[in-house]
Amino acid sequence: MVNRKELDPEQSPSAAFGALLRRLRDDRGWTQTELGKRIGCTGAHVSAVETGQRSPTQQFTAGADRAFGTGNRLERQSRALRRTALLEGYPEYVAHEARSVEIRLYEVGVIPGILQTPEYAEALTARSVERGSITREQGNERNALIAERQASVRRGPPPLIFVVLDESCLRRPVGNAAVMRGQFERLLAFAALPNTVFQVAPFALGDRRPLSLPLYILTMENRSLISYAESAQRGQLERDTKSVVPLLTIYHQLQCEALSQAASVAMIQQMRKGTP
Repeated sequence: MVNRKELDPEQSPSAAFGALLRRLRDDRGWTQTELGKRIGCTGAHVSAVETGQRSPTQQFTAGADRAFGTGNRLERQSRALRRTALLEGYPEYVAHEARSVEIRLYEVGVIPGILQTPEYAEALTARSVERGSITREQGNERNALIAERQASVRRGPPPLIFVVLDESCLRRPVGNAAVMRGQFERLLAFAALPNTVFQVAPFALGDRRPLSLPLYILTMENRSLISYAESAQRGQLERDTKSVVPLLTIYHQLQCEALSQAASVAMIQQMRKGTP
């Protein structure tokens, strides 16, 4: 078949899943569109899952298992993907982030990856490994992705980056005092860059804070919008501009309520003085 991408199941868990899905489909002589109709999605979505561009959701694997009559074989296979350190939709978000011209983010409880020092990132990872929530290999994957993202936003010309951090990101101790001091210095250096806007949403906002969960919004070169929202167990990527625009409005409302950049920098400088 022309332009048919070869799949190497040894490459990654997503490649292994895609190869299995394609083999089951080929065995029945179905096209991607035909399988999509049986599952309740488009043929393009089936193609994206087969080639690893999209992660299979539980709804997708359940529908595929029903279509193929394979019990829960595909669901079991997909668990290898969901055991990774990355939430659904996040790898796709990162790929778009590397090509965006504007990045807007709001984070709660933890400094976002693109602003973490290596010491801060390693301290977070070490605790997750100790709790057993991720393996050491998954921790290494997470840290490597952070470094990759940081390199991508330093490209030229650099994207405009708007950051609003909930005050909890600054108040939560991670690692020792030296780690936090280094992290505060990193934030101050970031705020001084010509392509950044940095703000803190203080606890004093109370119920005036329009967002309670992390939110990332990208503007691409063609001015299209992409959002990524995250909860404790799930990530949701949204590429429909009509759905993203209301989130962008909320983000602008948050910026209006947050401290100015000067006041935000002053807060961090004061907190840094409190570390030995």
